[in-house]
Amino acid sequence: MTHNFQALALALVAAAVLATPMQAAQAQSEQQYFPLQSYRVGPYAAGGTGFFGGFIDYLQLVNLRDGGVNGVKLSWSECETEYVVEKGVECYERLKKGLNGAPAAATNPLSVGIAYATLERSTADKLPLITINHGRTDSTDGRVFPYAFPLQLNPYSEVSAIVNYIGQKSGGLEKLKGKKIVTLYHGSPYGKETIPVLDILAKKYGFKILHVEVPHPGNEQQSQWLTIRREKPDWVILRGWGVMNPVALKNAQKVGFPADHVIGNIWSNSEDDAAPAGDAAKGYLSITTHPSGTGFPVLKDLKKYVVDAGKGNLADPKRFGNVYYNLGVVNGILNVEALRVAQAKFGKRALTGEEVRWGFENLRIDDTRLKELGATGLVQKLTLSCADHEGGGAVRFQQWNGQKWTLVSDWIQADRALLRPIIEASATKYAQEKGLPVRDCSKDPAVASR
Repeated sequence: MTHNFQALALALVAAAVLATPMQAAQAQSEQQYFPLQSYRVGPYAAGGTGFFGGFIDYLQLVNLRDGGVNGVKLSWSECETEYVVEKGVECYERLKKGLNGAPAAATNPLSVGIAYATLERSTADKLPLITINHGRTDSTDGRVFPYAFPLQLNPYSEVSAIVNYIGQKSGGLEKLKGKKIVTLYHGSPYGKETIPVLDILAKKYGFKILHVEVPHPGNEQQSQWLTIRREKPDWVILRGWGVMNPVALKNAQKVGFPADHVIGNIWSNSEDDAAPAGDAAKGYLSITTHPSGTGFPVLKDLKKYVVDAGKGNLADPKRFGNVYYNLGVVNGILNVEALRVAQAKFGKRALTGEEVRWGFENLRIDDTRLKELGATGLVQKLTLSCADHEGGGAVRFQQWNGQKWTLVSDWIQADRALLRPIIEASATKYAQEKGLPVRDCSKDPAVASR
């Protein structure tokens, strides 16, 4: 009997020893990890620091104010890419496996080049790739790209909405016939993305389109603006990034092209793009999916729980509430809401990337939810589905008054009916080239209800 008691005691001790790391691992797994391929140095640092600052601050807010998402705390770590594709791939491989047992939820590189380079990797790893307001346009088609999500606005929707606005200002889309539009684009995959669809829109509406490339990073643009002066276009669409944007506005002033006929795209729309150009930027127009400002309830909570508590991520507090920061907040909201939706199906625990992907694909954000989030007016309504990984496609236009942005339009929708067949054709071609299956989304409730 003594022998049996000793054996039992030894067994209990062994079980306790084994249980300790298991319990620790379980506790660690109750964190959801966000790997951040960020960039805080280099010519695009303004975008990176603002966006990732807002994103991290929102994750902090959810932890500090709410205790996480249904008790699951959010964690993250950064890997500096300098906006360089090779470094972005290295960071992806380094971070994708999670942190201290906490599984990765999704990647958010904020770089078209890095997104293209990691698309197949993230698909193979079953890890959502979030490219808010950018990325491959055809990744909107979730039938072919189940793990890629160009949330809110893909590049084709962006330029379609801009053309619709120019048509509105001209007295109707039919009045575009005979007009001349120049697109001044960043010499990168991001900048070149919209050339084909602008050609299609030009043919449809009868305007002339001229594409003018600006080599990375965009400091030298004299010859490009001499071309623009010679061509005398009615409008210039600026598809810039980083330092390219204020340099473009300064050169526009030098050649006498009016700033109020330059329309910046979604990556040419921040205070950091307009203010450095000084007087040359006054009157400049751009699109936005979200306004700047600190009056939204969610921004007030960020100020209270994060910034005033000394836990804010921004080095310069004056940038709190600017365009790039608020985009980071919006991105944080969408990532966390996808996690929340997925938890409702799979359980209130840390989730795998595949489970979080389901959450993104079933994301529905209506007016009621926006009010609950304190984000009415900051985030547009979104409905994602198996087939549609964009979910929005609308923009508003804003104008720089020399000090700040002022909204000058209501929501203007892209021509999604025109764009969808183009997107599907491109996605289908990609699937054929890669030997990929095309999912049947006909049974998806969101599709069936349309």
